[in-house]
Amino acid sequence: EKGYETGEHAPGLKLGGGGAYKAAHHIIKTHAKVWHSYNNKWRSKQQGMVGISLTSSWGEPVDPHSQTDRDTAERYIQFHLGWFANPIYRGDYPEIMKNYVGRKSAQQGLGTSRLPTFSVQEKTYIKGTSDFLGIGHFTTRYAIQKSFPFLQVSSYHTDRDLAELVDPKWPAPGPNWLYSVPWGFRRLLNFIKTQYGNPLIYVTENGVSEKVQCTQLCDEWRIEYLKGYINEILKALNDGVNVKGYTAWSLLDKFEWNKGFSERFGFYHIDFKNKNKPRYPKASVDYYKKIISANGFPNPREVMS
Repeated sequence: EKGYETGEHAPGLKLGGGGAYKAAHHIIKTHAKVWHSYNNKWRSKQQGMVGISLTSSWGEPVDPHSQTDRDTAERYIQFHLGWFANPIYRGDYPEIMKNYVGRKSAQQGLGTSRLPTFSVQEKTYIKGTSDFLGIGHFTTRYAIQKSFPFLQVSSYHTDRDLAELVDPKWPAPGPNWLYSVPWGFRRLLNFIKTQYGNPLIYVTENGVSEKVQCTQLCDEWRIEYLKGYINEILKALNDGVNVKGYTAWSLLDKFEWNKGFSERFGFYHIDFKNKNKPRYPKASVDYYKKIISANGFPNPREVMS
């Protein structure tokens, strides 16, 4: 959406209300082709796996007792994760996406929906083309119903008929979009378990950047973020979610989309102004090392010898 509709990210195209949907359509079909290619030619020899990594926030209803709010939160997730995961695990785009984009397209006087369709053959070809699901997750939003007036040029955001809210009490250690809401991760993982038949999951991205660089590299907020989110993954495992692995984002500070080098997610601070780019460990390095060594949270009573 940011690459093919708003133009914020590479390749920077502003293709109106259909660009993001067309790009996603090609990604899904191409993914399926790669999976089948590996399955037919190399799997028997290599015994490897092919999956897809999808990034999604969690959408929570503002009032869990309101059917409207629950439907809106469901719509938020389906327009995020379901957009890609539904065709791969269930054979087609989410019904709610087809209905909403189709209706908005008809209101614009378009002969067909801006959301492309899969043929019967394509649905069969795409369904089941993932040996594991990679999940990138950073934050959560409350979702509330918001009807947008008729627009001649609709967009992905107006198609959803919702607004995203945050709780001002949520910690926001990183950029203005990244609030620390660990409990949302457990709910997202359980949603995947229920919706997609409890697939094998690898967490491929989870982390937080920093608003202000601490000269002593004392990133306590990153430690608290990791502690909260990893603990919710542990709870999801106890719920029966099939999480196999976890990768924190990220090892090093690096180039972050349109933020360049200003947004730092790394465990290691990189001095980009120095031609040798020296690396310095932040406090979170030691904490994460202990988690890896213990394969979980270390016992706080244990005395290190």
